[in-house]
Amino acid sequence: MILIWQALALYVNNPFVLPTLEAVLSVLLKPTADILGSGSLLENARLSLVRVTLGFLIAAFLAVPLGVAIGRWEVFKDVSEGLISSLRPVPPLAWVPLAMAWLKIGLASMVFIIALGAFFPILLSTAQGVRGVKRSWQEAVSMMGAGEVHLITKVILPGSAPEIWTGMRVGFGIAWMCVVAAEMLPGTSSGLGYLIMYAYGWGQIQVVVAGMVAIGILGILIDRFFIAVERKWFSWRAYER
Repeated sequence: MILIWQALALYVNNPFVLPTLEAVLSVLLKPTADILGSGSLLENARLSLVRVTLGFLIAAFLAVPLGVAIGRWEVFKDVSEGLISSLRPVPPLAWVPLAMAWLKIGLASMVFIIALGAFFPILLSTAQGVRGVKRSWQEAVSMMGAGEVHLITKVILPGSAPEIWTGMRVGFGIAWMCVVAAEMLPGTSSGLGYLIMYAYGWGQIQVVVAGMVAIGILGILIDRFFIAVERKWFSWRAYER
């Protein structure tokens, strides 16, 4: 892909359409240098990570308990199923006007959009994981006198942890996409999404591509973290199946 990119860039010979590899590397290899007065690549990446992490944690804090309730008790499933089915298909960015009206432009509205994007994957994976915990495990613990709280904390949550973690992995990926899009909105003054749009306004396409590459690199590193934890802590799942 890199070779094709470089060949196309040389063939087009127009940095405003497709910059060369050297031009993009000149930005990536100086992550602490100020870019067009909008901060460095490293600083903007850090701000994006802080926002996406905050929104993701809020989503997980809300979605996991609710997912356990939906997966464990039919009454919660019956009450919430229609609402979830109607809200889940709505793209997080469709909520942007309401987010800005309710929370104004700034961190709160961005975190709201990020949390909304991560919420449903975590919620649905948690509920599915809870419903998939072996009935024999639950019956064995119940026969030994375990109450509902003990059953949830000692059997259901550990048993559904692989699915919950998978939902978190998917949710973080969506949250990462949401934060970049939210940072492109009017009134934003930092973050990788802002840097990309700001550089585009100045015709600095090499900065735009460098920002895209930085997003991809961070996405790979984050996803590798989720995979590493999954392999270390949930390898028993393969043997259990």
